[in-house]
Amino acid sequence: MTPRRLRADHHLPEEPRRFLLVAPILLIAVVTAVDILAPPSVHLGPFLVAAPAVTASFAGPRTTACVGALAVLAQVMVAMVRTTLVDLNHAFQIIALILISAIVTLFAYWRERREDEMTRLRSVAKSAQGVVLRPLPHQIGPLRIASVYLSAEREAQLGGDLYAAARTALGTRIVIGDVRGKGLEAVGDAALLLGAFRGAAHRQADLAELVAFLEGTVSSDLDDPVAPEDKPDDLGEAFITAAVLDVPNDESALYLINCGHPPPLLVGGGRVRLLEVSRPAPPLGLTEFVDTDLSPQRFAFEAGDIVLLYTDGVIEARDGHGTFYPLTERMERLVGGRVVGPEALLSRLREDLLRHAGGHLGDDAAMVAIQRLPGPS
Repeated sequence: MTPRRLRADHHLPEEPRRFLLVAPILLIAVVTAVDILAPPSVHLGPFLVAAPAVTASFAGPRTTACVGALAVLAQVMVAMVRTTLVDLNHAFQIIALILISAIVTLFAYWRERREDEMTRLRSVAKSAQGVVLRPLPHQIGPLRIASVYLSAEREAQLGGDLYAAARTALGTRIVIGDVRGKGLEAVGDAALLLGAFRGAAHRQADLAELVAFLEGTVSSDLDDPVAPEDKPDDLGEAFITAAVLDVPNDESALYLINCGHPPPLLVGGGRVRLLEVSRPAPPLGLTEFVDTDLSPQRFAFEAGDIVLLYTDGVIEARDGHGTFYPLTERMERLVGGRVVGPEALLSRLREDLLRHAGGHLGDDAAMVAIQRLPGPS
């Protein structure tokens, strides 16, 4: 992607920029005309400084320099009409206008460079997200899937929330998780867990063995002897909450192991209920501190039902009064006893969540909706 293409993607479209450019040009024309017709004691030349200054806020250095040059020419014309170029007052106005035009042109240059750098970073982050957090298929086996990832930071494309799905000979396995922390370290931990899941989901016959393998992968990374020197002090605080599901092809059920993650929601039969396991496992990376029970629990999952997986960024979203997002209540209202697909459900939920949070989330949020299709797989 070329720098020109990057700028075109990030800056205002061409037509709005041309429309905005009319304002400083019109300002130059009006100030020049009024200054020529004004009494000798009135000098409006300093107002011409506003033209290049305004242009620098939305245009590049070349356009800013051209508007600045036009303002200088207008001031020269005013000086020639009213007095002479060697008039002390007009001479100082021209010199000041040249200096300020040069300064704002330099500002426009640095702003454009900064915007190009940010555009490149966003492009790299988006490509990296496509590698680490691959898009889920719309349909896999007897399941229809939709997903949404909402970043807390407007400029960020990556975070510690993760999800993935893998097809096996007997069914489909799905994981959703949330890495403690933010930044590149959280992205690295998310990539580690996703890689382990994709590599082992189809090889581990038992769901408990798969989760044990994921736990071993996370724990071994935390115990890595070549880790940074400051990492051992943070071992007890580094972990990943995760929910791992196994959905068989020929059974109207799902099996769930919850490792400290928010419980999924089941939408079916006009009801919305939490899928809370009787004995949740600790988050991945904490088994050496807490006793672990990796026994999967069975829940009914009939044709047409939808399971919603989500990270804590959803239920911890606050409104202006500090009230957490009431996910279960809102889901009941959004569904309203109607039959909806996973895409429509997530679309409504996303709009409602952002409306509750005032358009800005305090933490990244990921949501995955899974619907069992009727008929044979």
